Amino acid sequence: MMNRCGLLTLQKEPVPLKSIEVELEVRDHVATVVSTLNYENKEDKPLEAVFVFPLPGDAAVCHFSAKIGQTQIVAEVKEKQEAREEYDDALSSGQQAFLLEESEQSPDIFSLSVGSLPPGESASIRLEYVTELAVQADDGLRFCLPAVLNPRYQPQGSEGAGVRVTSVPASLVPYSLSFSARVSSPRPVSKVESNCSLDPLQYLITDQTQATVKLAAGHKFDRDVELLIYYKDAHQPTAVVEAGQASAEAGTLMGDPVVMVSLYPEFPQSVMSSLASCGEFVFLMDRSGSMSNTRIRSARDTLLLLLKSLPMGCYFNIYSFGSSYEHIFPKSVEYSQQTMKEALKKVEQMEANLGGTEILQPLKHIYSQPCIPNQPRQLFVFTDGEVGNTKEVIDLVKKNSGSHRCFSFGIGEGASSALINGMAKEGGGHAQFITGTDRMQPKVMQSLRFALQPTVVDISVTWDLPKEVSVTVLSPPITALFQGQRSLIYAQLSGQSSEAAEGCVTVKYSLAGHPSENQLHFSLRPAEDTGLTVHRLGARTLIRALEMEEREHRGQQDGGVKEKVVKLSVQSGVSSSFTAFIAVNKDNSKVIEGPLVPRNIPTAFAVYMAMCAIGSKRTKRSAMRALTGYVSMASCAPMAIMCDSIAPEPMNLLSGGAVPLNTAVPDQPPRDPLLQLVSLQEASGCWLLDPALAAALGKSSEEVEKSKPAKANSEVWATILALIWLHGLKMDAKDEWELLAMKATSWLRAQNAPCVTECVEAGNVLLGCSLKKEALGL
Repeated sequence: MMNRCGLLTLQKEPVPLKSIEVELEVRDHVATVVSTLNYENKEDKPLEAVFVFPLPGDAAVCHFSAKIGQTQIVAEVKEKQEAREEYDDALSSGQQAFLLEESEQSPDIFSLSVGSLPPGESASIRLEYVTELAVQADDGLRFCLPAVLNPRYQPQGSEGAGVRVTSVPASLVPYSLSFSARVSSPRPVSKVESNCSLDPLQYLITDQTQATVKLAAGHKFDRDVELLIYYKDAHQPTAVVEAGQASAEAGTLMGDPVVMVSLYPEFPQSVMSSLASCGEFVFLMDRSGSMSNTRIRSARDTLLLLLKSLPMGCYFNIYSFGSSYEHIFPKSVEYSQQTMKEALKKVEQMEANLGGTEILQPLKHIYSQPCIPNQPRQLFVFTDGEVGNTKEVIDLVKKNSGSHRCFSFGIGEGASSALINGMAKEGGGHAQFITGTDRMQPKVMQSLRFALQPTVVDISVTWDLPKEVSVTVLSPPITALFQGQRSLIYAQLSGQSSEAAEGCVTVKYSLAGHPSENQLHFSLRPAEDTGLTVHRLGARTLIRALEMEEREHRGQQDGGVKEKVVKLSVQSGVSSSFTAFIAVNKDNSKVIEGPLVPRNIPTAFAVYMAMCAIGSKRTKRSAMRALTGYVSMASCAPMAIMCDSIAPEPMNLLSGGAVPLNTAVPDQPPRDPLLQLVSLQEASGCWLLDPALAAALGKSSEEVEKSKPAKANSEVWATILALIWLHGLKMDAKDEWELLAMKATSWLRAQNAPCVTECVEAGNVLLGCSLKKEALGL
């Protein structure tokens, strides 16, 4: 038997992909990413290599080229079926060809086919995309380079046969990654943080508006590469006008200037301090197998904080899902001490034991429930995002967007950005990602604050431009505005204007009955050195809106929406679900002979799972087409379903057999003192004076009783002690307890209790703090 050396898959096949180099350029809040994938065929036969990999769900892929020796071939965007046929024809006639296509199920998965790589030959593939960076709770801008592609669960009976993707544990990924970033902004870069090891930040000029940073060597592919970029004075509204492409026809999207407007609405403090006291809060929690251990523990803790922070008078329910779904109450119930207690009892018993990730059915059930009058529905969805029918889920959320807001949370490495961002965008809510050592609680509580903010209604955008200039808005209408969160608008500007001309965009809206507006004046002079970044992002925005329109009208007379997408995709050079990039090396004087040996490049996954192999030779190519790189659990070998199924015990899937691992149940970690105190709060907002409270405060019952001012009511005393403990000892976790503390102060004010000052003084002495009652909000 021949010994194979070099890089091998788990099936002992050589891997032709040797390294990936990524260069990131961030300008303010827009990122341009250039990835170079280096292939080498060390075998004695010609190869066809297929690599299925993740990209950010909202990326505009705008360049794809291949370099073989000294020959550079730049790919063209063509209608997908036409591109596939051209690729197959090229391979059949012994030519080299390269095909890049987006998954038809999820826009964050791509498939790259490198065809006819002769023995001993190398090829470098260059892939470029642009994307906007999302604003985080702490004003950081988040860039994520997905390095982990988890298997996507395919619901039973759904359309299409899923393609099995070759994937290996992160530690066995047989190629290297290098990553460098250059950041520039009109405002100074204050810091750059990452979940991976970085070399130190290097400033390029003294005003600190330009900097570079690199990923430290030896990245293990056990996580997505996440950068958080912080600017000084981040919340500045801006408008960037970009000149059209000189070679493109005037009046077309690529030929005219395009403007990108970034707005950060600031709401009046008086309105922001009055949180809603009504609403129907529906929590949908992923309990599939991949949510096990720390994820499900964190989810339980988060539900505790959420339930304690809800306002009296609202309604709520909790659903959980896997292959099937469950709910705590048959329909949403009014929030009270009794219903809260009943729900928490069920939450404490939640485990990640419901199998796969079928999110569509519970969503359909939730939307089928009648809305409660005067209780706006707010849906919170928690998932590790490993679903196959991403577009179907997003379409369902959009269809019901008039009756609810959707807040989504992507948990763990490899969560689908297309799913998480898409649900929030179409549901008029907000998306958050919780990766690595991030705590889920502060991010979720920030979203609850957004949900409790008064809903912004009657949003309209008006443009004031010179009379010879007309505007075509490329972005869908703005449906949601949140305090301090960015809203982006792309628009095409047609007609001629002078260099000195100005434009103005006004966003009007109504907030808690108060009409408000934000205005931005901007110069129509095109910015220098932006290339076609803004045009491509504008084209991507319009393509995504048209794709959704096509899905809504599929089977009807759709007026040629698909043709519009293909035309726009080809004109702008930005990929879509109906097009693909194709490059054929037509200068090949030497025809490549002999059957092509298929090689599937493994991607990393973040959980225990056996490898899924793709079938052999040309049959595999058409199978890949079924869903263009779509990752299906249903079609994997039975062992592979371990990732998202009910497993009686953990198996070691990497040793070639199903060997039980150490099955001793680890001790539950001791409960966090903050969660211990929070768990004792009543639904009304107060605490009871009892031994459990004393223990949570780190005191004996006698000490707490003895320190109580004689005239003080027991519950008032207990509640003030809890507030002093939170403000005095847990300020670092204020994001997590702020809402439930506001509820406690509201309860205290409603009691109109005497001797509050004495209670605060006595509580300070007991707990070793020195807080004024004003600091507690009293």
